[in-house]
Amino acid sequence: MAAIHFDSNGLENFIADNELDEIKDQVRFAHQTLVNKTGAGADFTDWFHWASSQDQASLAPIHQAADAIKKNSKVLVVIGIGGSYLGSRMAIDFLKSPWHNELVQGDEVKVYFAGNAMSPMALDELDRVIGDQDFSVNVISKSGTTTEPAVAFRFFKQRLVAKYGEEGAKKRIVATTDAKKGALKNEATAEGYQTLVIPDGIGGRFSVLSAVGLLPMAVAGVNIENVLAGAAAAEKTYSSDDVHDNPALAYAAYRRILYDKGYTTEILANWEPSLQYLSEWWKQLMGESEGKNQKGIYPSSANYSTDLHSLGQYIQEGRRDLFETVVRIDHSKHDLPIPKTGNNEDGLLYLEGKSLEEVNKTAATGVVLAHVDGGVPNLAVFLDRQDEAGLGELIYFFELAVGVSGYLFNINPFNQPGVEAYKTAMFALLDKPGYEEQSQVYHDRLK
Repeated sequence: MAAIHFDSNGLENFIADNELDEIKDQVRFAHQTLVNKTGAGADFTDWFHWASSQDQASLAPIHQAADAIKKNSKVLVVIGIGGSYLGSRMAIDFLKSPWHNELVQGDEVKVYFAGNAMSPMALDELDRVIGDQDFSVNVISKSGTTTEPAVAFRFFKQRLVAKYGEEGAKKRIVATTDAKKGALKNEATAEGYQTLVIPDGIGGRFSVLSAVGLLPMAVAGVNIENVLAGAAAAEKTYSSDDVHDNPALAYAAYRRILYDKGYTTEILANWEPSLQYLSEWWKQLMGESEGKNQKGIYPSSANYSTDLHSLGQYIQEGRRDLFETVVRIDHSKHDLPIPKTGNNEDGLLYLEGKSLEEVNKTAATGVVLAHVDGGVPNLAVFLDRQDEAGLGELIYFFELAVGVSGYLFNINPFNQPGVEAYKTAMFALLDKPGYEEQSQVYHDRLK
């Protein structure tokens, strides 16, 4: 049974019934292009059947690495950037807690993330947080030369050697990298690090259900088999190429219809702090997949009700070029009753006897009504339960939708050529060998 219920009722004032029928053939063609691997970027669509192709043998190296880390460490430092860290961070927040590291007990392992910024303060403070605790490192990089994680790896490798010696350090490093080539693969082979493979046919932003995301999840105590089972079930649930039968295709279609009407910014909104990094993961997935050739929907996010007190005014009455997709959890893992005091000094007497979950859901419903009345189209993704299988389905839902959406925009949804532009400028200004010509140009521009 599907964990997701997709709701488009918030589009009633913005999209006519016939408009979905008018785009259904384009959506069917885009879906078939993805399924049959006949479109641009087809070499990077192995994620499509990845979850259903995994078995105990393929997961054994991940479990082996996780068990070793849990046996000898209290902390795992995951080093990566973009798709090499957002997926696992999102999953741990979603399934365990944003407070996971503060809530660990007994033999449970804390998981921290590094290599996703250039900040010396962030590295130094993480070093202080680790302190004297035993720790291991999972460095994630296809090439091993991406600047941010490469710098962080140098730092923590040096710290491992200082604490455990050369040989001891090698036993505490797991490299998730290319199967055959690259600087990190070469170092791992030479030094004897345990390695896990980043599949050739899966790009970084689609890699959360590979070893990239599964090892940190497993170390944090997530049942990775159940996550994969949820995604594998979603392959069947969302297999139809009929936009009326496949909610993931309907989501892609409605987004394109809204875009053509001038709604060019999408806000992924949530009502749970544990979903904040779901939005961060989603923003990379959507932004890198669609933002090409001067096209694409700009992905933004909002954390309610916090952002109602900061962004709420703009969303309600600002430019009418945005729409919302709200991710809601039907059954919260926790609930609390509103405390009874018998007085009304804070104006909350009317809430006594209600549960906080009920108040949260009612607030969410009220906000949708207000935003729709204010001219903001609304979509909703209701997730029945906040568990492993539900997360697996949610990941697959969004990945399938953006793959189809990319083809609807007639672009390659699986490359990211624009990412190299900032790297070229940065390398040139740092005088990296091989960038001498560009270096002179950029330095001259800054004079």
